[in-house]
Amino acid sequence: MDRLRGEPALWLAWLMAFAASLAVLFIGEVLGQTPCSLCWFQRAFMFPLAVLLGLGLWWRDLTVGRYGVVLALAGAAVALWHLALYAGLIPERIQPCAATGPSCTDANQMILGVPIPALAVLSFIAIAALCALSRKTVPA
Repeated sequence: MDRLRGEPALWLAWLMAFAASLAVLFIGEVLGQTPCSLCWFQRAFMFPLAVLLGLGLWWRDLTVGRYGVVLALAGAAVALWHLALYAGLIPERIQPCAATGPSCTDANQMILGVPIPALAVLSFIAIAALCALSRKTVPA
């Protein structure tokens, strides 16, 4: 576990954020799936993660992990809300996607049989964990 601390953990976090950003762009732009409103909010946290972590690595600023943790946990909260909507745990009257735009809970929210919100939750939590792990070896 010590080998993952510091810069390698940040590289993995950046790689995950970058891959997730490319994946949602592919889903939207190539596959033509219009994102729901909660997907847009999740993108609003994932895209800056890719940029922020990438710049931190470019400038060799290993303290960037602290900002990555905050962004990733906020994104995970939105993705968890989306997953609860998808699973039917949240009543329809308070669903943000029910009135206008694409549905947050339809069959288009699946990739390879896995709900996109579940993939987003896992990605955000993994990125937050890697960013937190990177902070273990960096002096405050």
